[in-house]
Amino acid sequence: MNCEACASASQRPSLIWKPGWGIFKTLEIPDFQRETEYLALQRDDEYAFYNGVIASTDGGTTPVPRYRKKIHEFVVPYSTAKHTKAARESFMVGALARFNNNHAKLSPLARWAAEEMGLKPICYNPFMNNVAQLVEVAHCLEDSVRLINELLARGIREEDRNVEVRGGIGVGATEVPRGILIHEYTLDDGGTVTGANLIIPTNMNHNNIERDLKALTPTIVDKSQQEITLALEMLVRAYDPCISCSTHLLNVRFA
Repeated sequence: MNCEACASASQRPSLIWKPGWGIFKTLEIPDFQRETEYLALQRDDEYAFYNGVIASTDGGTTPVPRYRKKIHEFVVPYSTAKHTKAARESFMVGALARFNNNHAKLSPLARWAAEEMGLKPICYNPFMNNVAQLVEVAHCLEDSVRLINELLARGIREEDRNVEVRGGIGVGATEVPRGILIHEYTLDDGGTVTGANLIIPTNMNHNNIERDLKALTPTIVDKSQQEITLALEMLVRAYDPCISCSTHLLNVRFA
């Protein structure tokens, strides 16, 4: 198996993408902007997906174990899902947040795709999150070639994954399609989980989605009810929320 041909072809993005690229360029992206904060993992050596520090477009980074210093959860009376905020009243995570924080680390093919679609940092249009997802697909295609070639060059081998179980607190974060996913677990000396806190991307985006909806609505009130409904649904779907997995367990005591 050899991916040199793929690597060579990736240097000519128009040959790979041009036949179907026109479809994406015909999409009508609403011209809507609302300035907000964008959070994403960041690394010095690559476009971060699997680990890094929490970076903000407002400036500064936060080590993942100290995520509570940056991301503040709070409860609202009308939802079973927690909301969050950071430096501002709300923030956004996801492909657009990753692009805004890490665009300099994109592969050549992904940079070409961003330019073709008119995506430039810092972009404050949440509808462009879908475009950012497309740009990331281009990046992952090209980066996969690099990773496969590295694996083939050094030889594919298994590593020893045996670990010693001991008590303590562990925090991890990774980028999933919808944005940063944070897991924190407390284990006793026997390896039993005695405490946990998870913050999923939809929880982080709830607050920002609501504020976007409030900002967008006054600009479209002169349209028909059907057009208004469609525009608001498009905005929510641009975030690709997972409402069912964004709820938190509540311990209820009945009198």
